[in-house]
Amino acid sequence: MSSSVLGQVTSRRHLSTKQSETVQRLLAATVEELGTADFDALTVRRVATRAGVAAATAYTYFGSKDHLVAAEYWRRVQTLPELNAMADLALGERVGAALGAVSLLVADEPRFASACTTALMSREPAVAELRILIGTAVLKRIAQAVGAPETDDRVVALNLAYSGALLQAGMGHLSYGAIIDRIVAVARLLEPLSKNPGSPLAPGFPTPHESSGETS
Repeated sequence: MSSSVLGQVTSRRHLSTKQSETVQRLLAATVEELGTADFDALTVRRVATRAGVAAATAYTYFGSKDHLVAAEYWRRVQTLPELNAMADLALGERVGAALGAVSLLVADEPRFASACTTALMSREPAVAELRILIGTAVLKRIAQAVGAPETDDRVVALNLAYSGALLQAGMGHLSYGAIIDRIVAVARLLEPLSKNPGSPLAPGFPTPHESSGETS
């Protein structure tokens, strides 16, 4: 991953090649730590030790364990493949294809997945910035699957349903593998609206940009 992209996830915006390598080691060490311990036991110091980096150095890139986990998740989101043309598929199938890849980013790593749920709710400014980037990327995929603007009621409803499903999974009430089946079911309920786009759902829901106070 390029230094400019890695700079997005750290407290430093401009990274040298050596600094980029340090960031990548810290992110990899975060995942390794969560492979053997829960998020509660995770610390920046433990991650730094595993990565072979001084704790003080690690803190110049990441202000907290929340920041580390959110950064790794955003790094993964940026590896998602572009969506192929899906015009001939039903809405449920299109949404399943668009969001299935997102869910698979953490599906086989329950500790990391749970950590993401907790970390992304942090009020830390660096995490809030990553949360907006992640939310915007997911919203864009949903909009592409629906074939409508991001403000379309079907897109907003699916985005809310997906966010809620992720929260349920993070709390242990739903498996990550079951998320897509649930979202596809919601999409199928919305298919009649796709045939009659003039039928309103519940206008006025905020997009990630609006809820964060951003303006275009």
